[in-house]
Amino acid sequence: MRQRVRREYEKIFGDGGEAREYFAPGRVNLIGDHTDYNGGHVFPCAINLGTYGMAEKRNDNKLCFYSVNFPEAGIVSADLTKLRREKNWADYPKGVIQTFGERGMELSCGLNMLLCGNLPHGSGLSSSASVEVLTGYILRDLFGFDVTNEELAKIGQYSENNFNGVNCGIMDQFAIAMGKKGHAVFLDTSALSYEYVPVSLPQAAFVITCSNVKRELGESAYNERRAESERALADLQQVIGICTLGDMTGEMFEVYQSAVRDEVCRRRARHAVYENQRTIQAKEALKRKDVETVGRLMNESHRSLSEDYEVTGDTMDTLVSISQAQPGVWGSRITGAGFGGCTVSLVQSGCVEAFQREVGKKYREKTGLRADFYAVEIADGPVVL
Repeated sequence: MRQRVRREYEKIFGDGGEAREYFAPGRVNLIGDHTDYNGGHVFPCAINLGTYGMAEKRNDNKLCFYSVNFPEAGIVSADLTKLRREKNWADYPKGVIQTFGERGMELSCGLNMLLCGNLPHGSGLSSSASVEVLTGYILRDLFGFDVTNEELAKIGQYSENNFNGVNCGIMDQFAIAMGKKGHAVFLDTSALSYEYVPVSLPQAAFVITCSNVKRELGESAYNERRAESERALADLQQVIGICTLGDMTGEMFEVYQSAVRDEVCRRRARHAVYENQRTIQAKEALKRKDVETVGRLMNESHRSLSEDYEVTGDTMDTLVSISQAQPGVWGSRITGAGFGGCTVSLVQSGCVEAFQREVGKKYREKTGLRADFYAVEIADGPVVL
């Protein structure tokens, strides 16, 4: 991949004598979806699929972006002093550059940047957050800005919220910026406190399956789900002193749920509360290497995302149902924001090959779609190559 990136960079921008090479991972969330903007816990890990990049400074104020994944877009150019959203892939790095400037870290000149990702686009493995974190990492390295990886995560989230109009939480950017090889990140999104939990299950493997059902968050019901959760929180705050839905236990929700006047909003809140509790339990189970409990919680998570949060859809439910029925599978669920994308399944190590063969066959028979499988490793955060 590195050789390809350099070859493409030299073809587009010239010899690249001053250009440096970078990588930022994608992420998979083991459990805890749609809890991050609700003040709960998430449990993701960075993976060794992600975004490669090369970049160097220019002698003017011009920004020139090129993506190997979107060659039809050509070189996307922008004036450093007049950044605006144009609804193409380059909005992600542009949003980060603008956010840097708003925080007093203005670029002294323009730059050339080429990106090449091996994350399937629209898969729920956070290709956009990978680009955002990578951009911030490049800016820090090229321009010498004093900014931590945790701050890079916050900048990425802010830019996606405010420049790209997607009201995402902090999970994706945080998991990518703060990734640690061999560990999942147990993150309290309300306090931004976190714990690295070793993922050491010699008898099991996490298998990522791409449904090839593409999604576009900016055009999805993601923002609607967040608004519904906020309405539920506002109703609950009339009867109990909480700051976020993540402050509630399941027992508290059962007592006070009738305060949420709208039935749909009540179901959204039920998912946020119980998913947060499942995530806490999954962290403890993983520490004990209790794969049966982790798998059961994953299955319960998917059911809640399907029935209470309604972010799965028939095709994803079909893929998960097929996966859960395979021998040697402890649990399977959709991962990420939903509306398509990928699943993550906890599978006995000796059953992985059969799992991929049978799930691929039955998924195509039932949906007409191809399933792609990814054998990934849990990786570190962004690096200079």
